[in-house]
Amino acid sequence: MSKEIASRKEDYSQWYNDLIIKGGLADYSAVRGCMVIKPYGFALWENMRDVLDKMFKDTGHQNAYFPLFVPKSLFEKEEQNAEGFAKECAVVTHYRLKLNPEKKGSLMVDPESKLEEELVIRPTSEAIIWSTYKGWIQSYRDLPLLINQWANVVRWEMRTRLFLRTAEFLWQEGHTAHATAAEAIAETKQMLEVYATFAEEFMAMPVIKGVKTPNERFAGAVDTYCIEALMQDGKALQAGTSHFLGQNFAKAFDVKFSDKENKLDYVWATSWGVSTRLIGALVMAHSDDDGLVLPPKLAPIQVVIVPIYKGDEQKKAIDEKVSELVKELKGAGVKVKYDDNENARPGWKFAEYELKGVPLRIGIGARDLANNVVEVARRDTKEKKSYPMEGLTQSITDLLNEIQKSIYEKAYSFREQNVTKADTWDEFVQLLDEKTGFISAHWDGTGETEDKIKELTKATIRCIPLDNPQEEGRCILTGKLSKERVLFARAY
Repeated sequence: MSKEIASRKEDYSQWYNDLIIKGGLADYSAVRGCMVIKPYGFALWENMRDVLDKMFKDTGHQNAYFPLFVPKSLFEKEEQNAEGFAKECAVVTHYRLKLNPEKKGSLMVDPESKLEEELVIRPTSEAIIWSTYKGWIQSYRDLPLLINQWANVVRWEMRTRLFLRTAEFLWQEGHTAHATAAEAIAETKQMLEVYATFAEEFMAMPVIKGVKTPNERFAGAVDTYCIEALMQDGKALQAGTSHFLGQNFAKAFDVKFSDKENKLDYVWATSWGVSTRLIGALVMAHSDDDGLVLPPKLAPIQVVIVPIYKGDEQKKAIDEKVSELVKELKGAGVKVKYDDNENARPGWKFAEYELKGVPLRIGIGARDLANNVVEVARRDTKEKKSYPMEGLTQSITDLLNEIQKSIYEKAYSFREQNVTKADTWDEFVQLLDEKTGFISAHWDGTGETEDKIKELTKATIRCIPLDNPQEEGRCILTGKLSKERVLFARAY
């Protein structure tokens, strides 16, 4: 292909980077480890955000916004959380620069502007939010408190990759407070279901719902629930998490409420989030060697129409017909673009929209106009077919639904073919060397064994599936008794 995209089989990492850059989703930044999200990539994020935002609001949540800066003393209050994020924190120590007298034209930190207390740039917002909730919650009448915020966070990553792991990224984080543990656990599981529904019905990406092991839990959580997806290179990707925080943060920040019997108790908490990492997941789950493959429900452009003509007269006739078609498609809720830019040939446009993953491409020329048909090309299967103008809007709507379903089924089939059982250590290691994907194996339940397996193989326990069948077996490493299998994989 003219855009010179690397092959998935030969260099998966380069293939991924090529699609992000050449597909117009993002670019590298002058700031080390950070990215610029380009308009096409941001439109994709906006579509994701809008769907999720509605799902959050439909489940009773409201949006708010909290500061980017967290006083260090607040950040330290929940020890597990502080320890878990300490190595990734960026810290503000001064608030002013001044001209450097020893080097003309340069600036230096003004030593007189040192802050009385250092400020952590939020890696996550539990500390600043729970210090605020202390003033908002006094009685059971104030509960449940169901808050979400759309924001950016900073985690000072050493090894970065566009969308998957960057020093700054966009996300949403829900933070809720409840009167009972049961209510908080129900909230945690409900939000996991919201994420799973979004991943499968909108991203067309099958996921496994599970709970993390103690070693893999969010810092400060009692339980972490997750959705795990499988990428085309056989590596797993954590696509979303929902945490039951117990009373840990309420105790750290002294957030109490009086119940109906007028007794004081600490509230019960949850937090949950997904980020722009989902764009990376979308790219890796569906795309091919010719470019992006985007599910219609999230694609910034669902249908592109390209005119094929000679001379102004043909162009005018096509313009008139397309104007009617565009109006009709938009009326049916289809995101359609008419690309009549005269600076590029139709062939170049076809390749460009294939690269960008536009689900449907319509070509229309003078002969098509005379025959009252159009040529429609599907991005997912590359199939081309003529459709009559009459009833075309319904045909397009049906095709978009079919593509959405087809993309999901292809990804689901791939995932199912790449979940393998291992009953011995040799079998486990051989599977990791020869076949990528999820490995279902017994584990003795200890953090020491989990760490040793990770050290020896770089494979981690992705989750304990929620629908896990209970079966007795022997741990693949220690041979100790186990009551169920867990899912291992190498992961992003």
